[in-house]
Amino acid sequence: MSSVEIPEITQTLLTAKKAKGLSFADLETVVGCDEVFIAAVFYRQAAVSEDEASKILHALDLGQDLVAELTAYPTKGLGPVVPTDPLVYRFYEIMQVYGMPIKDVIQEKFGDGIMSAIDFTLDIEKVEDPKGDRVKVIMNGKFLPYKKW
Repeated sequence: MSSVEIPEITQTLLTAKKAKGLSFADLETVVGCDEVFIAAVFYRQAAVSEDEASKILHALDLGQDLVAELTAYPTKGLGPVVPTDPLVYRFYEIMQVYGMPIKDVIQEKFGDGIMSAIDFTLDIEKVEDPKGDRVKVIMNGKFLPYKKW
């Protein structure tokens, strides 16, 4: 395990998910939210409605007493400045190497602004390849131009 502290609720949810033999994709079908979003809920980086929380807890055979915790607004992005988990670190490394080039290309296409992380979706796909399967990450965020005043 990495040096990131995992909240107790996350441990509880992940343990129940494993015991039930469910994937995040299975929960996507049950809840009606994307599998990556549901994983973010597990790690307390996103919140769901009471109905969605109830569906998650029912699917995991957990008590409804956890609804309040899954619907509470989370504090996002906590953890080490430089991630220590190798997979998470690679995304950090990608941004270190390609962050400024991505910024320049986005601004050439859209102007001076940012990509929203609020009006945002993220999808992960497996792409089979004879040289080794590939991970396809699709980030889709609304462009927000900087205001002038």
